[in-house]
Amino acid sequence: MSEIGAAAQSPVIDDSRRKFLTLATSATAAVGAAFAAVPFIESWLPSERARALGAPVVLDIGKLEPGQMITATWRKQVIYVIGRSQGLVDALSKNDASLKDPKSQSSEQPKYAQNEMRSRRADVLVLIAICTHLGCLPKQFFEPGDPVLGASWPGGFRCPCHGSRFDLAGRVFSGSPAPTNLSVPPYSFRDQHTLVIGLDNAQPGAA
Repeated sequence: MSEIGAAAQSPVIDDSRRKFLTLATSATAAVGAAFAAVPFIESWLPSERARALGAPVVLDIGKLEPGQMITATWRKQVIYVIGRSQGLVDALSKNDASLKDPKSQSSEQPKYAQNEMRSRRADVLVLIAICTHLGCLPKQFFEPGDPVLGASWPGGFRCPCHGSRFDLAGRVFSGSPAPTNLSVPPYSFRDQHTLVIGLDNAQPGAA
């Protein structure tokens, strides 16, 4: 057999081309797998719609001191989280005679917050920061005897729009245009230092 015939029966294999085609095929498969995985990965994450409908909000309140306030947003509403001393909580009963709804019978709150403190824990108050008159954002005037509100002021909130006043349980004072107390959202404590807004019964590791 001539050398020409032998060459025709034994074609030369281009190793560099084979490697290129192998790498290209592998890369295409990897890209396809990545695109296929995107919906699966996204399913782990809360969607914008879920967050708008009220996905829980988790707050670290470990450094919240009496007289301090943290603000958060849940369901497009501003939430006030206020630290209260035991002395301020003990003084709440002194306001009852001056309040429209001292027992919160006509106001909105979960059952566990329908008490004098309007909270699960004495040291932490959680409120929806929307005045029940026309929806303005109340301002905090925590200190009793505030210069703006007078020596008799026991501490709490005042709406800047029409002057509605609320005590440090979010209860509205008589003479205010607001008809009811500030609302309390559903919430719970995952542990001593973790507040979950939007869940009534947060378990460790939940939300």
